[in-house]
Amino acid sequence: MTRDELLDVFLRSGALLDGHFRLTSGLHSAGYLQCALVLQHPAHAEALGRALADTTRSLRPTVVLSPALGGIIIGQEVGRALGVRAIFAERQDGALMLRRGFTLSETDRVLVVEDVLTTGGSTRETMQVAIASGAQVAGAASIVDRSSGSVTFDVPFHSLLTIDLPTYEPDQCPLCAQGLPVVKPGSRPVHV
Repeated sequence: MTRDELLDVFLRSGALLDGHFRLTSGLHSAGYLQCALVLQHPAHAEALGRALADTTRSLRPTVVLSPALGGIIIGQEVGRALGVRAIFAERQDGALMLRRGFTLSETDRVLVVEDVLTTGGSTRETMQVAIASGAQVAGAASIVDRSSGSVTFDVPFHSLLTIDLPTYEPDQCPLCAQGLPVVKPGSRPVHV
């Protein structure tokens, strides 16, 4: 899938939004990628999962681990394409952890899969869940890297689309200065 084809899928799905958004990180942005609008279509989810699996297969993961909520669907599709388990971590009392009987062992090679990477916070937190379980983190991947490649990890990272959607600290946000109302999309509370 080329960059233009991927952008077209986002545009046709209404998933590339313009406005004034408060991101989970607490940062503000004029652009937001609502991957759920793309992933609601099983054919898109399968194609994106297969494409991410193709870029990460050489890491030899034995399990895909995704943060809930945004990473669950794409994690499942990547796991399916790789032929490995796909599990997710979710929040309990504010901390990301394995629940529902999910486990990792020291023999597991974990691929952390997200929908959108902005600051890398969720990916790092999910990696820590794997490490705390004794597993090895083999790599990380996301459909979209909106950091323009500025976020790095100690493991290989792959994304299908790198895009520059500038972010701003709330007190330096030009959209706030214009008095535009801010919207909090997504499923997680804002971290400030």
